[in-house]
Amino acid sequence: MTPLFARLTVAGVGLVGGSLAGAVRSARLAGEVVGFGRSAANLRVARERGLVDRATQDPAEAVADADAIVLAVPVGTCPALAERFRAHARAGTILTDVGSVKAGLVRALEARWSGVGPVVGAHPIAGSESTGAGAARAELFQGRRCILTPIPGTDPTALARVRALWEGVGARVEEMPPAVHDELLARASHLPHVVACALAAAVDGTQVDGRVVLDYAGSGFRDTTRIAGSPAELWRDIALANAPALVAALREFRAALDRLEGAIAADDAPALEAALTLAQAVRRRLGRTE
Repeated sequence: MTPLFARLTVAGVGLVGGSLAGAVRSARLAGEVVGFGRSAANLRVARERGLVDRATQDPAEAVADADAIVLAVPVGTCPALAERFRAHARAGTILTDVGSVKAGLVRALEARWSGVGPVVGAHPIAGSESTGAGAARAELFQGRRCILTPIPGTDPTALARVRALWEGVGARVEEMPPAVHDELLARASHLPHVVACALAAAVDGTQVDGRVVLDYAGSGFRDTTRIAGSPAELWRDIALANAPALVAALREFRAALDRLEGAIAADDAPALEAALTLAQAVRRRLGRTE
């Protein structure tokens, strides 16, 4: 069977990029998978684990004759990286990404890739707090959503090929406008991360009667703050790129927190129980969709 791409370049072979590269190789969706990155050590791990066929730190070598390039790097670095690649890419090369924020990024990539080839925004909703090629696993996207964010004028053939790429690695693909994606993910993904970081920061360094609070942190605290262990650079870029939607989500969260605080301060058992019961029901509904 003819592969979907003769040569696919994955820029950034960390958890998501490395997992995609490995999944593409396993499914034989590309004749060759080329990995590009800053860290020679990480690229070496990617080669040793068989995630890529070749690995390079040279942008010209990375994108030479590539049918498609996947930007799997922090959102804030994607536009500059596209600019570096454009001088070396052949005409018609598809540029896509895995970024968690879409509206501004798609506009920026369209501007920098103009005259080279089509741009298709993509966001696989999969990952963990682990990082690097050593954490990559080819099955990461099995059964997970991947959102494509075409805009008016997106090349339909390129869109179909990027859809086939993600479906080929097991993802459930859907499409929506970039702005809708950003509003949804501000609440479903970005808000939980900021809340986890705030909780970790609120407790850090605190003591009660000379005892360090973190020494008594149990599984609840660990579970709630798990995602705060994700790379700071990555989440800095996400938060700033999606600032308007995230700030709105934070205000909604603060209002919910204020209601809980008010019920506790007023010793309002019925109101508190109602809020806790609602939260319990939401968590149970979420459990049925995992």
